[in-house]
Amino acid sequence: MKPSVGLAKAYCAAILMLGAAAAGTASAHGGVRFGFTFGYPGWYPAPYYYPPPVYYYPPPVVAAPAPPPVYIEQSRTPAPAAEQYWYFCPDSKAYYPYVQNCGSAWQRVAPRPPG
Repeated sequence: MKPSVGLAKAYCAAILMLGAAAAGTASAHGGVRFGFTFGYPGWYPAPYYYPPPVYYYPPPVVAAPAPPPVYIEQSRTPAPAAEQYWYFCPDSKAYYPYVQNCGSAWQRVAPRPPG
């Protein structure tokens, strides 16, 4: 059975009308081409499309968490003051550091303010 020539013409006309309608609505968005070619299209260069740009995001910044604060409890009572003494040499009748060596034992004396 041979298809009728009228049916083939109607089929081609319907395809062309759909293609024209698609090309008309797409032309506002950058142009879509629709058409038929027979044989090798040596006279029509194929369009070259660039690939979409590739966006590289920087690596995420990861910071180590800070160590928890350390609390040191202090005593409520003040520490006793360190006792300080002067050292007296009875042989030379002078105090250290004016006399470096003493023939007898050094005597520990509580400090007195001048005056």
